[in-house]
Amino acid sequence: MNHFTLSRLFRVGRSTAHRITQEVVKVLWDVLVAEYLPVPDEETWKTYALEFYHQWQLPNCCSAIDGKHIVIQCPPKAGSVYYNYKKQHSIVLLAACDANYNFVAVDIGAYGGNSDGSVFSNSEFGRRLREGNLDLPPATCLPYSNQLSPHFIVGDAAFPLMNNLMRPYPGRNLPTIKDYFNQRLSRARRTIENSFGIMVARWRILKVPLVMTPEAAENITKAIIVLHNFSNKHARRVYAPPTFPDHLNHTGQFVDGEWRTVADPLPSVTADSISRNHNAPRNAYQTRDNLAQYIIKNRLPFAVSQ
Repeated sequence: MNHFTLSRLFRVGRSTAHRITQEVVKVLWDVLVAEYLPVPDEETWKTYALEFYHQWQLPNCCSAIDGKHIVIQCPPKAGSVYYNYKKQHSIVLLAACDANYNFVAVDIGAYGGNSDGSVFSNSEFGRRLREGNLDLPPATCLPYSNQLSPHFIVGDAAFPLMNNLMRPYPGRNLPTIKDYFNQRLSRARRTIENSFGIMVARWRILKVPLVMTPEAAENITKAIIVLHNFSNKHARRVYAPPTFPDHLNHTGQFVDGEWRTVADPLPSVTADSISRNHNAPRNAYQTRDNLAQYIIKNRLPFAVSQ
Protein backbone atom coordinates (compact mmCIF):
# COMPACT_ATOMS: atom_id res chain seq x y z
CA MET A 1 0.00 0.00 0.00
CA ASN A 2 1.56 3.33 -1.07
CA HIS A 3 1.40 6.66 0.70
CA PHE A 4 -1.22 8.02 -1.70
CA THR A 5 -3.58 5.15 -0.81
CA LEU A 6 -2.87 5.55 2.89
CA SER A 7 -3.56 9.27 2.75
CA ARG A 8 -6.95 8.67 1.12
CA LEU A 9 -7.80 5.77 3.44
CA PHE A 10 -7.15 7.76 6.64
CA ARG A 11 -8.02 11.18 5.20
CA VAL A 12 -4.66 12.78 5.87
CA GLY A 13 -2.22 14.51 3.56
CA ARG A 14 0.22 12.41 1.58
CA SER A 15 3.20 14.03 3.29
CA THR A 16 1.59 13.31 6.67
CA ALA A 17 1.13 9.64 5.76
CA HIS A 18 4.77 9.48 4.68
CA ARG A 19 5.96 11.12 7.91
CA ILE A 20 3.90 8.82 10.12
CA THR A 21 5.08 5.73 8.24
CA GLN A 22 8.71 6.75 8.66
CA GLU A 23 8.23 7.45 12.36
CA VAL A 24 6.68 4.00 12.86
CA VAL A 25 9.38 2.04 10.99
CA LYS A 26 12.14 3.89 12.84
CA VAL A 27 10.54 3.01 16.18
CA LEU A 28 10.16 -0.63 15.12
CA TRP A 29 13.87 -0.80 14.31
CA ASP A 30 14.95 0.99 17.48
CA VAL A 31 12.79 -1.19 19.74
CA LEU A 32 13.35 -4.60 18.11
CA VAL A 33 16.93 -4.52 16.81
CA ALA A 34 18.63 -5.26 20.14
CA GLU A 35 16.60 -8.44 20.68
CA TYR A 36 15.98 -9.66 17.13
CA LEU A 37 19.15 -8.57 15.34
CA PRO A 38 21.82 -8.48 18.08
CA VAL A 39 25.52 -8.47 17.27
CA PRO A 40 26.54 -12.16 17.54
CA ASP A 41 29.23 -13.08 20.04
CA GLU A 42 31.44 -16.16 19.97
CA GLU A 43 28.92 -18.38 21.75
CA THR A 44 26.15 -17.31 19.38
CA TRP A 45 28.30 -18.12 16.34
CA LYS A 46 28.98 -21.56 17.86
CA THR A 47 25.24 -22.13 18.13
CA TYR A 48 24.76 -21.09 14.51
CA ALA A 49 27.56 -23.47 13.44
CA LEU A 50 25.94 -26.41 15.24
CA GLU A 51 22.60 -25.63 13.57
CA PHE A 52 24.19 -25.50 10.11
CA TYR A 53 25.92 -28.81 10.75
CA HIS A 54 22.85 -30.63 12.05
CA GLN A 55 20.43 -29.17 9.49
CA TRP A 56 22.61 -28.76 6.39
CA GLN A 57 25.61 -30.99 7.16
CA LEU A 58 28.31 -28.38 6.67
CA PRO A 59 30.64 -28.31 9.70
CA ASN A 60 32.05 -25.06 11.11
CA CYS A 61 29.72 -22.97 8.92
CA CYS A 62 28.37 -20.05 10.94
CA SER A 63 26.28 -18.18 8.39
CA ALA A 64 25.43 -17.67 4.72
CA ILE A 65 25.76 -14.29 3.01
CA ASP A 66 24.44 -12.67 -0.18
CA GLY A 67 23.52 -9.30 -1.64
CA LYS A 68 20.21 -8.22 -3.20
CA HIS A 69 18.77 -5.08 -4.79
CA ILE A 70 15.88 -3.22 -3.14
CA VAL A 71 14.29 -1.44 -6.11
CA ILE A 72 13.38 2.23 -5.64
CA GLN A 73 12.19 5.10 -7.79
CA CYS A 74 14.89 7.23 -9.39
CA PRO A 75 16.04 9.74 -6.76
CA PRO A 76 16.14 13.40 -7.88
CA LYS A 77 19.50 14.47 -9.30
CA ALA A 78 21.00 11.07 -8.50
CA GLY A 79 22.53 10.49 -11.90
CA SER A 80 23.50 6.87 -12.41
CA VAL A 81 24.73 6.00 -8.91
CA TYR A 82 21.57 4.00 -8.07
CA TYR A 83 21.16 2.60 -11.60
CA ASN A 84 21.94 -1.13 -11.65
CA TYR A 85 22.57 -3.77 -14.30
CA LYS A 86 18.85 -4.68 -14.31
CA LYS A 87 18.17 -1.15 -15.59
CA GLN A 88 16.47 -0.26 -12.33
CA HIS A 89 17.33 2.11 -9.51
CA SER A 90 18.07 0.42 -6.21
CA ILE A 91 19.84 0.31 -2.90
CA VAL A 92 21.76 -2.82 -1.90
CA LEU A 93 20.84 -5.12 0.96
CA LEU A 94 23.83 -7.22 2.04
CA ALA A 95 22.69 -9.80 4.58
CA ALA A 96 23.82 -12.92 6.42
CA CYS A 97 21.46 -15.50 7.90
CA ASP A 98 21.48 -18.51 10.22
CA ALA A 99 20.34 -22.04 9.41
CA ASN A 100 16.73 -21.17 10.30
CA TYR A 101 16.32 -18.23 7.88
CA ASN A 102 16.81 -15.52 10.50
CA PHE A 103 18.99 -12.58 9.49
CA VAL A 104 22.01 -12.20 11.75
CA ALA A 105 23.75 -9.22 10.10
CA VAL A 106 22.68 -6.66 7.50
CA ASP A 107 24.21 -3.73 5.65
CA ILE A 108 21.66 -1.58 3.82
CA GLY A 109 21.90 1.45 1.59
CA ALA A 110 24.84 1.02 -0.77
CA TYR A 111 24.29 2.46 -4.24
CA GLY A 112 22.66 0.05 -6.67
CA GLY A 113 25.08 1.28 -9.31
CA ASN A 114 27.93 0.76 -6.86
CA SER A 115 30.17 3.46 -8.25
CA ASP A 116 32.10 3.68 -4.98
CA GLY A 117 33.63 0.21 -4.92
CA SER A 118 32.54 -3.21 -3.74
CA VAL A 119 29.60 -3.57 -1.37
CA PHE A 120 31.18 -6.30 0.74
CA SER A 121 34.58 -4.64 1.16
CA ASN A 122 33.01 -1.32 2.14
CA SER A 123 30.54 -2.82 4.62
CA GLU A 124 31.21 -2.97 8.35
CA PHE A 125 30.53 -6.71 8.28
CA GLY A 126 33.03 -7.26 5.47
CA ARG A 127 35.68 -5.14 7.15
CA ARG A 128 35.37 -6.95 10.46
CA LEU A 129 35.39 -10.36 8.76
CA ARG A 130 38.46 -9.43 6.75
CA GLU A 131 40.27 -8.15 9.85
CA GLY A 132 39.25 -11.12 11.99
CA ASN A 133 37.16 -8.97 14.36
CA LEU A 134 33.79 -10.64 13.87
CA ASP A 135 34.20 -12.73 17.04
CA LEU A 136 33.96 -16.02 15.13
CA PRO A 137 35.00 -19.06 17.22
CA PRO A 138 38.60 -20.27 16.91
CA ALA A 139 39.50 -23.19 14.67
CA THR A 140 38.23 -26.54 15.92
CA CYS A 141 38.46 -30.15 14.83
CA LEU A 142 35.87 -31.19 12.26
CA PRO A 143 33.37 -33.79 13.54
CA TYR A 144 34.80 -37.27 14.10
CA SER A 145 38.27 -36.23 12.94
CA ASN A 146 41.51 -34.64 14.12
CA GLN A 147 41.47 -32.14 11.24
CA LEU A 148 41.47 -28.51 12.36
CA SER A 149 39.36 -26.05 10.39
CA PRO A 150 38.44 -22.40 10.99
CA HIS A 151 34.84 -21.33 11.41
CA PHE A 152 33.59 -19.54 8.33
CA ILE A 153 30.79 -17.81 6.42
CA VAL A 154 29.62 -19.19 3.06
CA GLY A 155 28.93 -17.10 -0.02
CA ASP A 156 28.59 -17.57 -3.76
CA ALA A 157 31.20 -16.90 -6.44
CA ALA A 158 30.73 -13.13 -6.04
CA PHE A 159 32.53 -13.17 -2.69
CA PRO A 160 36.28 -13.37 -2.12
CA LEU A 161 37.83 -16.56 -0.81
CA MET A 162 39.27 -16.15 2.69
CA ASN A 163 40.06 -18.44 5.60
CA ASN A 164 36.78 -17.39 7.22
CA LEU A 165 34.76 -17.02 3.99
CA MET A 166 34.24 -20.05 1.76
CA ARG A 167 33.11 -19.77 -1.85
CA PRO A 168 32.60 -22.52 -4.47
CA TYR A 169 35.36 -23.80 -6.73
CA PRO A 170 35.09 -21.96 -10.07
CA GLY A 171 34.54 -23.60 -13.43
CA ARG A 172 32.63 -26.49 -14.95
CA ASN A 173 33.33 -30.20 -15.35
CA LEU A 174 35.16 -30.15 -12.05
CA PRO A 175 36.82 -33.18 -10.45
CA THR A 176 34.51 -35.15 -8.18
CA ILE A 177 35.98 -33.78 -4.97
CA LYS A 178 35.47 -30.16 -6.04
CA ASP A 179 32.02 -30.78 -7.49
CA TYR A 180 30.85 -32.53 -4.33
CA PHE A 181 32.25 -29.71 -2.19
CA ASN A 182 30.34 -27.15 -4.28
CA GLN A 183 27.12 -29.11 -3.84
CA ARG A 184 27.52 -29.37 -0.07
CA LEU A 185 28.37 -25.66 0.08
CA SER A 186 25.25 -24.91 -1.97
CA ARG A 187 23.06 -26.68 0.61
CA ALA A 188 24.15 -24.23 3.29
CA ARG A 189 24.23 -21.21 0.99
CA ARG A 190 20.65 -21.89 -0.07
CA THR A 191 19.48 -20.64 3.34
CA ILE A 192 20.18 -17.00 2.48
CA GLU A 193 18.26 -17.24 -0.81
CA ASN A 194 15.32 -18.67 1.10
CA SER A 195 15.60 -16.01 3.81
CA PHE A 196 15.24 -13.31 1.15
CA GLY A 197 12.44 -15.25 -0.57
CA ILE A 198 10.40 -15.74 2.61
CA MET A 199 10.81 -12.08 3.49
CA VAL A 200 9.60 -10.84 0.09
CA ALA A 201 6.70 -13.31 0.03
CA ARG A 202 5.49 -12.10 3.43
CA TRP A 203 6.33 -8.38 3.07
CA ARG A 204 5.08 -7.77 -0.44
CA ILE A 205 5.91 -4.09 -0.50
CA LEU A 206 9.35 -5.33 -1.61
CA LYS A 207 7.84 -6.88 -4.76
CA VAL A 208 7.40 -3.44 -6.33
CA PRO A 209 9.65 -0.37 -6.55
CA LEU A 210 9.58 1.71 -3.37
CA VAL A 211 8.33 5.15 -4.36
CA MET A 212 10.35 7.10 -1.80
CA THR A 213 13.80 8.48 -1.15
CA PRO A 214 16.72 6.07 -0.64
CA GLU A 215 16.83 7.04 3.05
CA ALA A 216 13.12 6.25 3.50
CA ALA A 217 13.54 2.94 1.61
CA GLU A 218 16.42 2.04 3.91
CA ASN A 219 14.23 2.67 6.98
CA ILE A 220 11.43 0.52 5.54
CA THR A 221 13.89 -2.30 4.80
CA LYS A 222 15.39 -2.18 8.28
CA ALA A 223 11.94 -2.48 9.85
CA ILE A 224 11.07 -5.42 7.60
CA ILE A 225 14.30 -7.19 8.56
CA VAL A 226 13.55 -7.10 12.30
CA LEU A 227 9.87 -7.92 11.74
CA HIS A 228 10.93 -10.90 9.63
CA ASN A 229 13.09 -12.21 12.48
CA PHE A 230 10.34 -11.48 15.03
CA SER A 231 7.72 -13.35 13.00
CA ASN A 232 10.03 -16.25 12.14
CA LYS A 233 10.92 -16.80 15.78
CA HIS A 234 7.47 -16.39 17.34
CA ALA A 235 5.12 -17.66 14.61
CA ARG A 236 7.28 -20.01 12.52
CA ARG A 237 4.46 -22.47 11.77
CA VAL A 238 2.41 -19.72 10.15
CA TYR A 239 5.15 -17.43 8.85
CA ALA A 240 7.47 -20.06 7.35
CA PRO A 241 6.00 -23.57 7.69
CA PRO A 242 8.14 -26.56 6.59
CA THR A 243 7.00 -26.51 2.96
CA PHE A 244 7.33 -22.73 2.55
CA PRO A 245 11.14 -22.64 2.14
CA ASP A 246 13.02 -25.07 -0.10
CA HIS A 247 13.12 -28.45 1.63
CA LEU A 248 14.51 -31.96 1.19
CA ASN A 249 12.40 -34.95 0.20
CA HIS A 250 13.02 -38.51 1.41
CA THR A 251 15.78 -39.05 -1.19
CA GLY A 252 17.70 -35.93 -0.19
CA GLN A 253 16.68 -33.92 -3.26
CA PHE A 254 15.63 -30.29 -2.85
CA VAL A 255 11.99 -29.41 -3.51
CA ASP A 256 11.17 -25.79 -4.34
CA GLY A 257 9.49 -23.97 -1.48
CA GLU A 258 6.02 -22.46 -1.74
CA TRP A 259 7.44 -18.93 -1.48
CA ARG A 260 8.64 -19.32 -5.08
CA THR A 261 5.01 -19.43 -6.27
CA VAL A 262 4.19 -16.26 -4.32
CA ALA A 263 7.16 -14.00 -5.01
CA ASP A 264 10.11 -13.77 -7.35
CA PRO A 265 13.54 -13.53 -5.69
CA LEU A 266 14.99 -10.06 -5.25
CA PRO A 267 17.46 -9.15 -8.03
CA SER A 268 20.93 -10.41 -7.19
CA VAL A 269 23.89 -8.08 -6.96
CA THR A 270 26.53 -8.77 -9.59
CA ALA A 271 29.85 -10.33 -8.65
CA ASP A 272 31.72 -7.17 -9.64
CA SER A 273 29.51 -5.12 -7.34
CA ILE A 274 29.94 -7.46 -4.36
CA SER A 275 33.72 -7.68 -4.51
CA ARG A 276 36.35 -6.62 -7.02
CA ASN A 277 39.21 -8.36 -5.27
CA HIS A 278 39.45 -12.12 -5.73
CA ASN A 279 43.14 -12.45 -4.89
CA ALA A 280 42.80 -14.95 -2.07
CA PRO A 281 45.68 -15.69 0.29
CA ARG A 282 47.36 -19.04 -0.36
CA ASN A 283 46.30 -20.48 2.99
CA ALA A 284 42.65 -19.81 2.09
CA TYR A 285 43.00 -22.13 -0.92
CA GLN A 286 44.53 -24.74 1.37
CA THR A 287 41.70 -24.34 3.89
CA ARG A 288 39.12 -24.94 1.17
CA ASP A 289 41.03 -27.94 -0.20
CA ASN A 290 41.30 -29.47 3.27
CA LEU A 291 37.58 -28.96 3.87
CA ALA A 292 36.81 -30.51 0.48
CA GLN A 293 38.92 -33.55 1.38
CA TYR A 294 37.03 -33.95 4.63
CA ILE A 295 33.63 -33.60 2.95
CA ILE A 296 34.37 -36.16 0.22
CA LYS A 297 35.45 -38.63 2.93
CA ASN A 298 32.25 -37.94 4.87
CA ARG A 299 29.61 -38.18 2.20
CA LEU A 300 25.94 -37.89 3.00
CA PRO A 301 23.92 -41.14 2.99
CA PHE A 302 21.75 -39.77 0.19
CA ALA A 303 22.30 -37.88 -3.05
CA VAL A 304 23.27 -34.23 -2.78
CA SER A 305 21.26 -31.83 -4.91
CA GLN A 306 21.64 -28.14 -5.51
